[in-house]
Amino acid sequence: METGIQPVRELLLGSFQAALAAADPLQIVGKHLPPPPRGRTLVIGAGKAAASMAVAVETHWPPGAPLEGVVITRYGHGLPTQRIRVVEAGHPVPDEQGESAAREILAAARALGPDDLLLALVSGGGSSLLSLPCEGIAMADLKAVTRELLASGAPIQDMNTVRKHLSQIQGGRLAAATRAKVVALVISDVTGDDPTHIASGPCVADPTTYRDAQDILARYGVKLPASIASHLQKGMEGEIAETPKPGDASLARAENHVIATAHAALASATAFVQHRGITPMVLGDSVTGESSEVAKVYAALARQLRQYSHPFRPPVALISGGETTVTLRGKGRGGRCTEFLLSLAIALEGLASTWALACDTDGIDGSEDNAGAILAPDSLARAAALGLSPKALLADNDGYGFFHALGDLVVTGPTRTNVNDYRIIVVR
Repeated sequence: METGIQPVRELLLGSFQAALAAADPLQIVGKHLPPPPRGRTLVIGAGKAAASMAVAVETHWPPGAPLEGVVITRYGHGLPTQRIRVVEAGHPVPDEQGESAAREILAAARALGPDDLLLALVSGGGSSLLSLPCEGIAMADLKAVTRELLASGAPIQDMNTVRKHLSQIQGGRLAAATRAKVVALVISDVTGDDPTHIASGPCVADPTTYRDAQDILARYGVKLPASIASHLQKGMEGEIAETPKPGDASLARAENHVIATAHAALASATAFVQHRGITPMVLGDSVTGESSEVAKVYAALARQLRQYSHPFRPPVALISGGETTVTLRGKGRGGRCTEFLLSLAIALEGLASTWALACDTDGIDGSEDNAGAILAPDSLARAAALGLSPKALLADNDGYGFFHALGDLVVTGPTRTNVNDYRIIVVR
């Protein structure tokens, strides 16, 4: 293996780029497109990959076949299109721009006939972008509950259970609202790759209930606005219809195809490091838990490799994906990737010849401008020279501040895809 600082950084960044390439909508969407129907084709979509998926559809759709639609993506994630309109809206907290576009999407889907096709482009981030609150729920109330859930550390599956039961369009309700055939192409950003959890499953049956949503909100101590408390109560009492369940006839014309996953991204990164003479240890594509605690386990594995060459002799790359969480305790800046790396730095205590990268594949770690960061063996020493206290910064959830001061943030800009987090630890 090459020695020196720069080659290791290039290795880490190269492996991340290999992971991203496996989830690039421009490369994968075309091969999964259905044939044009006898009637119209309406393309709708929501998520961080929505714009690039729309471009891919336009590129591969037969030139003479009818095509129209609208997709919603995060602010700053749009791309120029010809036939499919791209709307930018709020994420991770929904806003009125997304609400208006979601209302338009639902109305257009309802207007389709049996000879038409509803082509849904679904990706991570769609839950907040495709927000159309149920009648009687104000957007301000939905925003308030979303903010509390985000701060609580609740896993995405729990958050989406709540969202489905406050929405006119999620939890299978979009597919149930149309007479057209529905084909949903899904880029997974959740562990397990179940379409019901991706963008809150607008085109797939929902096995959860109003009672489940109520229990989740109570578990995390979320204060409910009166409109949402009333809505959930009516749902539990049967005054409001449940989301479509498995086997519901209204979803008989709907198909959901997961076309990109964290597993495929990790396989691409694994091939990248193997080609460079490094032994990969893939720790799974569905890692969950508190970011700072997961880091401590990974630090123990790295020490085992470094000190005992077991179960493999270095150089070894520990590779994993999934979605950890951060329970907000402080007021610092940072997402789950920099939180993971800062906790890892503290646990490793400057372990020699051990490097790491953690990045979100959407290019945004938390709410900052970075995808993640790089950790080097001398990161703690350089931080000490700057007068930084890693433990204090971790307690303040300020992983961004730590790695920004060191000049070790990874900034990619929007990648326009999302298959969750990517982590690699290289032990030389």
